Amino acid sequence: MAAMPASAATAEPMPSWWACLREDVACVLARDPAARSRFEVWTIYPGVQAVALHRMAHALWTRGWRYLPRWLSFMARGFTNVDIHPGARIGRRFFIDHGAGVVIGETAEIGDDVTLYHGVTLGGTTWRPGKRHPTLGHGVVVGAGAKILGAITVGERARVAANSVVIDNVPAAATVVGIPGRVVVRQTPASTGKAGRDINLDHHLIPDPVGKAIGCLLDRISELEHELKLIKGLASKDAAVESVCHTCDDTCSQPTFSLSPRSTTGA
Repeated sequence: MAAMPASAATAEPMPSWWACLREDVACVLARDPAARSRFEVWTIYPGVQAVALHRMAHALWTRGWRYLPRWLSFMARGFTNVDIHPGARIGRRFFIDHGAGVVIGETAEIGDDVTLYHGVTLGGTTWRPGKRHPTLGHGVVVGAGAKILGAITVGERARVAANSVVIDNVPAAATVVGIPGRVVVRQTPASTGKAGRDINLDHHLIPDPVGKAIGCLLDRISELEHELKLIKGLASKDAAVESVCHTCDDTCSQPTFSLSPRSTTGA
């Protein structure tokens, strides 16, 4: 298996199985307001149980065992509805919220302080051996139902919106939305922190590229209507053009809509 890139490699040596599990439980309490106690998290959180069993299976896998870790993975999937191949490399303080339907492939690599929601797939795009699954950097958050496919890298502190399909590399601290995934927000990467620090779970604040595109189209229609009125002498050159889109940081990708400043004069 290829070595884990620096962006996804754990900053500190992996502690013991018990120490990792205690950190996994603690990060659930930090990130899930529905969690009431450690006992509750230990006993009825399928994501925690799936990760605990995976850490056991992965330890066997790295020692050359094959059938037994696959059997543990199979049992974990039946018990938790989370399918993690024992070859996958997972960092510290890993949280799978709800757990249902999560699939993590053999060569996937996950950094520290990563959060996945239900229905996430870290899948491959080839049948050839070798690295074929994604690498997630520290602090990545992946929304419900998102699919990240192929041997690509999702940079540190990046966010993948729910139901997105990501097939290309994602820069650090970026937000990706849509099918195929498109970067809609770029921020200055934050330094990697401890136990979930600065993890952003505000999925409702992720930009809507479809709504943005519609807003740009409506603005363009307003411009064309204004120009037509100027040609017909039905409007003043000084008349303001009503804007739906306004000004924002999500620059439209279409050249027609990225022209600035907006013209209010005749052709």
